[in-house]
Amino acid sequence: MALSARDSFSYVVTPNVDHVLLLNPKRAEDSTARFRDAYSAAAMRLCDSRILQKLARFRGVRLDVVPGSDLTAHLFASGAFKGRKIAIVGGDETMVADLVDRFPGSTLVQHRPPMGVLQNAAAIEEIVAFVAHERADFILFAIGAPQSEIVALACRQAGTCRGVGLCIGASIEFIIGRKRRAPAWMQRLSLEWAYRLLSEPRRLWRRYLLTGPRIFLLAVRGG
Repeated sequence: MALSARDSFSYVVTPNVDHVLLLNPKRAEDSTARFRDAYSAAAMRLCDSRILQKLARFRGVRLDVVPGSDLTAHLFASGAFKGRKIAIVGGDETMVADLVDRFPGSTLVQHRPPMGVLQNAAAIEEIVAFVAHERADFILFAIGAPQSEIVALACRQAGTCRGVGLCIGASIEFIIGRKRRAPAWMQRLSLEWAYRLLSEPRRLWRRYLLTGPRIFLLAVRGG
């Protein structure tokens, strides 16, 4: 909360398996360096993955897990956002209305950028201009990784923005009931990935069955 009261801009990232793989690709891409820069400049890095927690423990590192979806839901449900201005980057035309229905009295503004933000310098400039103009306390970046993190870095570098940015992925979709979280017992057993795969197999099969397992090789190699 202290970060949101400052007259400067900072942001929080929530590393998960997908993020670690994006930071350590088989072949370097332009977005890789920008994603690494964005991670380096983040004010806070909160572990979003129980799998990463277990792999870190294997290497003698203790990590507390703070799932981004849980954090976002807590901020809304606890009333932490009440009386504060919240800006959302991403989502569709009904997302704000759905949130207001669920959390009356919320002060929400939204900017919906086009697809392919990273390849569209003008779109990034529009997001930065939106964040600078709105002067919100919290900015929820809901445009996925690595877009959210790289755009958050652009806001920080601009020097015209304030508030704290949260790179929240699909958190709002869970909050308003468009997607369902895995049952608590599956989360405790680090099986949330399996639940999501079964829920959206056509979209997620490659991520969880082909790309994701590379995290174990990285852990062994110390990547």
